[in-house]
Amino acid sequence: MIRVLLADDQPLIRGGFRALLESDPGITVAGEAGDGARAVELAGELRPDVALIDVRMPLMDGIEATRRIAADPALTGVHVVILTNYALDEYVFAALRAGAAGFLVKDIEPVELPRAVHVAARGDALLAPAVTRALIEQFVATPPRPSAPPSLSALTARELEVLVLVATGLSNEEIARHLTISHLTAKTHVSRAMTKLGARDRAQLVVYAYEAGLVVPGAGN
Repeated sequence: MIRVLLADDQPLIRGGFRALLESDPGITVAGEAGDGARAVELAGELRPDVALIDVRMPLMDGIEATRRIAADPALTGVHVVILTNYALDEYVFAALRAGAAGFLVKDIEPVELPRAVHVAARGDALLAPAVTRALIEQFVATPPRPSAPPSLSALTARELEVLVLVATGLSNEEIARHLTISHLTAKTHVSRAMTKLGARDRAQLVVYAYEAGLVVPGAGN
């Protein structure tokens, strides 16, 4: 059973999401929060598998809530998914940097919501390839590079190759086909890269790859 925390300041939206999620027999809503501060508290108390957090909320916004959840070693199993009104919301990449596993647009098709929660619970990034590229183009190309990009020295040559493919939005199956390796081997390479870089999930691997300059926005990746 996948346990979900819902955080949105609009009760009607929370109620609608709850109904959609609990129509799936494998999902239960463990708790609800109307602001970011309460979302952080409930994440600590309930330890949900997935936290759906609105990017704009009172008291504490979704980005700061995500950052606090991601920074808590006791909450490494909580996969945060940001809820936003627009696919290229200006805060989306900031949320990914803060540790979010991905994002969902609030006008998502009803049938897609439970599916998305299952994806997030598995630790996969909720970022379609086209959306990944668009996000990077818009939000990574313009800010200055961080003074200390992630160190990639611990990665093997194959892990670096896999990291670049993850950053272009490929799934493990697509990486396996691209490199002519098994799905399990591709998954192992991704997992090892995550461990060595201290990444919570695939979404953070995307951030690291671009911040380290492995993939260049606008270069056709």
